[in-house]
Amino acid sequence: MKNNLRQEGKFTYLEQGEGTPIVILHGLMGGLSNFDGVTEYFPKHGYKVVIPELPLYSMSLLKTSVQTFAKYLKEFVDYKGYDKVILLGNSLGGHIALLATKLYPEIVKGLVITGSSGLYENSMGESYPRRGDYEFIKKKAQDVFYDPEVATKEVVDEVYETVSDRNKLVKTLAIAKSAIRHNMAKDLPKMKTPTCIIWGKDDNVTPPEVAEDFQRLLPDADLYWVDKCGHAAMMEHPIVFNELLHAWLKKRNFK
Repeated sequence: MKNNLRQEGKFTYLEQGEGTPIVILHGLMGGLSNFDGVTEYFPKHGYKVVIPELPLYSMSLLKTSVQTFAKYLKEFVDYKGYDKVILLGNSLGGHIALLATKLYPEIVKGLVITGSSGLYENSMGESYPRRGDYEFIKKKAQDVFYDPEVATKEVVDEVYETVSDRNKLVKTLAIAKSAIRHNMAKDLPKMKTPTCIIWGKDDNVTPPEVAEDFQRLLPDADLYWVDKCGHAAMMEHPIVFNELLHAWLKKRNFK
């Protein structure tokens, strides 16, 4: 994944395939590799998959907020000259996608959220993240998934590295607080963008009732469930996730 990254100006991103752009927004503790399944599947079916690296840790602390990342996304889409994009976000990435859709509806053809914050999420607990305690971090990473085996050593190491870096830890907590403060319940009924909600039935971080609330509040949303699945459906059940998303894109005629 890293080898395929392009750097242009202030943007670092992955871009594969040709066609309607699916712009993917990763979560707070997630990396670009979380979407390997999507990146492999959709370019073969006539879509361009684009994953910008969000500047989670390079913004000044005062600017570290969901709003800043939504603005960064708009700047990226303008820079690339895309007409209209499909936004796909997991966890914090879903929240950024929702806010960008509210602020810049003219650039969004369709919205896809999975395990998204924006309404409610279980915080990682007051003791999280605990620096230097690998086993604790490992347990927290495993709790994100229905099957703890999905939290491979590589996944745990990435989270551990983040919370062991004091600068990243401070920014992580600031972003998490910004996301909790920025509740979108009042905004959603005004957002008419077609939305696909794909949710794990066993999500502990953003429980299933959150998905039901998103569907109820958004005027034009379809909700799909993934069985035996936690907070990151595209990682835990990539084949099912891709099939559900592809079927929705066809149904909506988003070529």
